[in-house]
Amino acid sequence: MTSFDALDEEIRDARERARRRERLTRQRAALTGQIDEVARLLAELERQLAKEDRDVVKLEQGGFFASLLGTKEERLARERAEAEAVRQRVHGQRTRLEWLTADLRTAEASLAEVASADGELNGLLARKERMLLDSDDPRGRQLAGIAEQLAHVEADLREHEEARHAGMAAANGVGHVLRSLGGARGASTWDVLGGGTIADMVEHGHLRDADQAAWQAQRALDAFSRELADVGVVAHPRLPKVDTRWFADMVFDNVIVDMYRHQKITRTGQEVQEVARWIDGMLGQLAAQCEELSRQRDALATRRENLLEA
Repeated sequence: MTSFDALDEEIRDARERARRRERLTRQRAALTGQIDEVARLLAELERQLAKEDRDVVKLEQGGFFASLLGTKEERLARERAEAEAVRQRVHGQRTRLEWLTADLRTAEASLAEVASADGELNGLLARKERMLLDSDDPRGRQLAGIAEQLAHVEADLREHEEARHAGMAAANGVGHVLRSLGGARGASTWDVLGGGTIADMVEHGHLRDADQAAWQAQRALDAFSRELADVGVVAHPRLPKVDTRWFADMVFDNVIVDMYRHQKITRTGQEVQEVARWIDGMLGQLAAQCEELSRQRDALATRRENLLEA
């Protein structure tokens, strides 16, 4: 019996507990999704049942006009049958919801029993790693190399994920600008067609919103640019200026000015759309890089665990 045998037995037990935790976590997620789905179905059925019951009551209280489209008794029997069919479905979904809720409670109770399994396993693996590094076992040198590679990959992954999150924030900001410009473009079209003062007010309201949103979006773009620099990408995205001047509307309000302004809003929207497409492209690249780095990290972690569990 080697000095690692007892520790290896503990690692095997902890591994099994960690795998059980993974299975229970997946089960809990599936149950939660099923419960949400049944709750939505039940809410729809309850609304439908309330309507069917109202129809029955209305028909029961009806007089002469209730028989115009058939005998009152026939229509009442049909409405009652439809209401009863919905009532049965409501009962079935309520029962199903009770079963799923009970199953979720059981899964959560079981999950609580192995909640610390991952931490226990990691602690045991770290303990064995230290023992191997302190010994003459050749696995110690391999583990040291893997640890160094893993540290680099995890740092790269963290930086790429930070850049991706910054890009998503920038995409949201630019999307806000585009929505405001879309509103301004719609009001501008109305203005060209003779919308008058009201169209002008709506248009300029949207333009002010777009201008404010553009400053916030540019701030997010600047942050995105800095995060990209951390992963070796040099970029300086800039949004176009949103023209909010409207003194010309007050002095030179005519169809020529309206057409010019409409074209300017359209061009600004196209330029902002180009920035949005650039962000989407960068996010796609970052997502692919994060996926690749995650694969590298997982492969290194598997190598480490295989060495430690050998």
